[in-house]
Amino acid sequence: MTTNILLGIGNPLNGDDGVGIYVAERFRKDDWISLACGTAPENFTGIIRKTRPSCLVLVDAAAMGISPGDYRIIPRDKIEDVSIGTHQLPLSFLIDFLSDTASRIILIGIQPERSGTGEEISLPVRRGAERLLRVLSTGELDRIPVLESK
Repeated sequence: MTTNILLGIGNPLNGDDGVGIYVAERFRKDDWISLACGTAPENFTGIIRKTRPSCLVLVDAAAMGISPGDYRIIPRDKIEDVSIGTHQLPLSFLIDFLSDTASRIILIGIQPERSGTGEEISLPVRRGAERLLRVLSTGELDRIPVLESK
């Protein structure tokens, strides 16, 4: 059986920055492993290397200049432009490190509305996360729009 992995990234104590964790905690699908990684997804590289997934999906809040709750696939060359930066290690480094491990690596960013200590995930971002969960559950990742250049 082919296995895929979803990594939910972010800090759930900082409002919308926790949306990746929100998605990972709710995503359930046969042949998928879903991991809530917090701000240190690099701590999960061992399981990724051991599993050698067909598809590795990373979900994180990303400031992309679109409507709160909207999501996009972020191409590798745009990661530094949109990252909120609450990670221990830049996601571009993590993706490069794992590039020989998975057949396909996809970073999905969800536009935050706000991020403040102690805040909950905002309603538009939660709704966007629920829409993304529905798309992920169908396996139709190609339906997710790619972030365009500004």
